[in-house]
Amino acid sequence: MTVRTMTIALGVAAAAACAASLAVTARAQSEAGDGPRYRNGNELVRPDDYREWMFLSSGLGMTYEAERVGEAGSGARPMRFQNVFVNRSAYAGFAETGEWPDGSVFILEIREAVSEASINVAGSFQSELLVLEAEVKDSRFEDGWAFYNFGRAGAMPDSVAPLAGEEVARCIECHTDHTAVERTFVQFYPVALEIAREKGTLKPGF
Repeated sequence: MTVRTMTIALGVAAAAACAASLAVTARAQSEAGDGPRYRNGNELVRPDDYREWMFLSSGLGMTYEAERVGEAGSGARPMRFQNVFVNRSAYAGFAETGEWPDGSVFILEIREAVSEASINVAGSFQSELLVLEAEVKDSRFEDGWAFYNFGRAGAMPDSVAPLAGEEVARCIECHTDHTAVERTFVQFYPVALEIAREKGTLKPGF
């Protein structure tokens, strides 16, 4: 290899290393800024890129309330998929400590479950978006957490105020009494559950 060729090769290698370093830095900066954004005080701005976040888990037909036998419509509740996402910086913090850092944003996406399409003959797959909800861990709130409901697809506002009154009281009760880590249902997120076990952050009983 000539001196000229070696110089060119070293220059190319240095440029590649620099580009890689800039890419890592840009990604870190992006992730660091992926926390909750607010408008008019505590109105949460709907994150349009949440599907690029960390996917925690998906459930099918899950519900918090048991159906009453004989109740009108019992046994006929439509099946829905529930997908849960969390911002990347929050997940990175959780992976290190087993606890969700301040600025964690969880998105609950509810989609229609369908079974008749293409070559499918059994089971269900996800279809249209129906509802979008959010949970935020942020020290700006009195008890450190807030819950949001963006409503139904096709009529979602760009930002919504946190739930209040009886609505949020039900959320707080459920997310306090039945969750595995802090106010989150980590028991339904298999990878996060293993992290919490390793870090020793699971609530008693889990």
